[in-house]
Amino acid sequence: MMRIKICGITTIEQGTAIANLGATDLGFICVPNSPRYLNLTQLVPIVSELATVANTVGVFADFSVATIAHVVALANLHTVQLHGTESVEFCQQLRQVLPNTEIIKAWRVKSSSDLAVIQSYSLFVDVLLLDAYHPDALGGTGQTLDWQQLLAFKPTIPWLLAGGLTPDNVCTALSQLQPDGIDLSSGVEVSPGQKNLESVDRLFTNLRKRLG
Repeated sequence: MMRIKICGITTIEQGTAIANLGATDLGFICVPNSPRYLNLTQLVPIVSELATVANTVGVFADFSVATIAHVVALANLHTVQLHGTESVEFCQQLRQVLPNTEIIKAWRVKSSSDLAVIQSYSLFVDVLLLDAYHPDALGGTGQTLDWQQLLAFKPTIPWLLAGGLTPDNVCTALSQLQPDGIDLSSGVEVSPGQKNLESVDRLFTNLRKRLG
């Protein structure tokens, strides 16, 4: 089954509704400069409630191993997504500290040479995620990737496609590429952190037509 991750969840109510519509994964932003940021006081009760309805993913960028492990323990997150400039060595260290937590390494693709670099992480993480490059933002920008550039991307571990996906273009993307999952944020939002449930519903309607 394809993983469908909706990222930037900020309320229990929206997370529950989105999981009920079909999302397998719910993403929570732990990066303070993001408009979708949840501090620990907000994160813990929301994740605790939603952990029973979907896989919970904490999104981090250039945090220390100790900080990530602390947040994972407090919020009981299922998955860690690394969305910064974390090195292969960092991922190796995190894997040793969190042996039972799934690790996703995201990479903002600027050119085709990035695709070789991200595959070097495959031994130390569980999943790769390809996002669109933006000079000032880590994600949720609404910018799409050059899908043609990804045609030869065949990593040895599962990968997720992100970057500007919407209910209207997701089937076009999936007609060209075969990711193991997709990740949407701004493409189903009214404003940062406020999801449009009608758009989410349309996303799953379109996916069912495409995937059967």
